[in-house]
Amino acid sequence: MAGTIRKVSAASARAHTRKKTHADFSFLPRGMIKKLSVVLFIGLVAWSYQAIQPTPPKICGSPDGPPVTSSRIKLKDGRHLAYTENGVPKEKAKYQIVFIHGFNCCKFDVIPISPALLEELGIYLLSFDRAGYGESDPHPKMTEKSTALDIEELADKLELGSKFYIIGFSMGGEIGWTCLKFIPHRLAGAALIAPVANYWWRGFPSNLSKEAYNQQFLQDKWAIGIAHYAPWLTYWWNTQKLFPGSSVISQRVDGFSSEDLKLLPKFAARGYQAQIRQQGEFESIHRDMMVNFGHWDFSPLELDNPFPNNEGSVHLWHGAEDLIVPVILSRYIGQKLPWVHYHELPDAGHLFPLADGMSDAIVKALLLGDD
Repeated sequence: MAGTIRKVSAASARAHTRKKTHADFSFLPRGMIKKLSVVLFIGLVAWSYQAIQPTPPKICGSPDGPPVTSSRIKLKDGRHLAYTENGVPKEKAKYQIVFIHGFNCCKFDVIPISPALLEELGIYLLSFDRAGYGESDPHPKMTEKSTALDIEELADKLELGSKFYIIGFSMGGEIGWTCLKFIPHRLAGAALIAPVANYWWRGFPSNLSKEAYNQQFLQDKWAIGIAHYAPWLTYWWNTQKLFPGSSVISQRVDGFSSEDLKLLPKFAARGYQAQIRQQGEFESIHRDMMVNFGHWDFSPLELDNPFPNNEGSVHLWHGAEDLIVPVILSRYIGQKLPWVHYHELPDAGHLFPLADGMSDAIVKALLLGDD
């Protein structure tokens, strides 16, 4: 007997198919789905946490770390500070200068004072690796005060006497302000060269800080903003490959002025670059960013004259064509602090201390009062 032929509409067929598809996943109990979701969420959080964790540093002198090849002192907290000495012996010196190197640099990036001037004026020049750089131990608890206290202890260990001069370049210049704040009684004078400024220092007009901040590359606005607002993401941001990190770390060439490009070969020819970050990027360049663009307890604009009786002087040097550190913030500080001798060089960029004769001029202004 012939079977009955049943007609099925297309809509009914689709509905039937959808029901079957839904039923294929019904073997998972609701409780199990919730548990699986929680497990997946925890896994994602754990993966994210691991991604932002920096690689542990390789401490100089440790079994898996680089060898110690430089002179070092041991600080009160147990850390070691590496240093190098130039000029005349400190016992015969008329002037003792401590140099503070910049970002992504080390003790060998010392201001290039001519040997003739070192000898003529009797200058002893001390340069050291800031914490985490070169062969100096990292300082995980570093604050804006730390390097100034390291300098004071280094000077005491090497018996520089009750007073000495400081010269800081770029981020080292920014640290010069902390020396004027925390160890002014130890200073005979200071020269801050193209000093980095923290855009969040109290006393800067908001429109001026914003103008300076916006003069940076977009990638640097992000890198510095993260260092300030979310420092725990600094390592990840500057090592991930989705977005560009700091242009200074990557040494983006178009971030230099025309005058800087003429001087760049001198800077790029350094044969010791591998030593700068040999203990790891996080405890050197990344921590540098976190501290120096972080939340400070003081602002240089709040400082009093450390030499009220003219027993010393503070000099601030900046190039008007500096494309790395905006000059307008240094210019403002020079206007607001009358005791600062402000020198703005019309055609200079960021690397002007490397120009022939420039470092000698800076030192003579500091030690002799020459303009």
